[in-house]
Amino acid sequence: MAQTGEGRNDKSAPVTKPGTTTALNEDDSTGKTTISSAVVQKVSGIAAREVSGVYALGGGVSRAFGAIRERIPGSGTVTTSGVSVEVGEKQAAVDLDIVVEYGARIVDVARSVRRNVISAVEQITGLEVIEVNIAVNDIHLPEDDEDESEQQSSRVE
Repeated sequence: MAQTGEGRNDKSAPVTKPGTTTALNEDDSTGKTTISSAVVQKVSGIAAREVSGVYALGGGVSRAFGAIRERIPGSGTVTTSGVSVEVGEKQAAVDLDIVVEYGARIVDVARSVRRNVISAVEQITGLEVIEVNIAVNDIHLPEDDEDESEQQSSRVE
């Protein structure tokens, strides 16, 4: 017996590309609300950075580009570095690349980040977050900060 597809409850929503907007289909016919994938990206980045144990977002290359972008006037912030999203009509999926502080329990940090991102995106945008994938790309060591401060202070007296 062949299935016709009728009557199936297909909850998958069409996926938009970064920078595009998504319509929130409301029962109300007085208008339509759209949410850009950039909004979901920024909310996710801010929510991830709020968690204790997260040192930074992004891998080495994206953090390097972010540091360069940060110094260019008018280029905006690096809030979305290390964050990619897929946004549908009613759902969103988030992928995060994070750097964890040395000594923090990675499993606990990832759990807290996931919970915080889901909560923030769902509360602010009204979209259902179906998944938050987290890749821990590096561990930040306290000595890394000391090396950077020595290099900066030894330039000129």
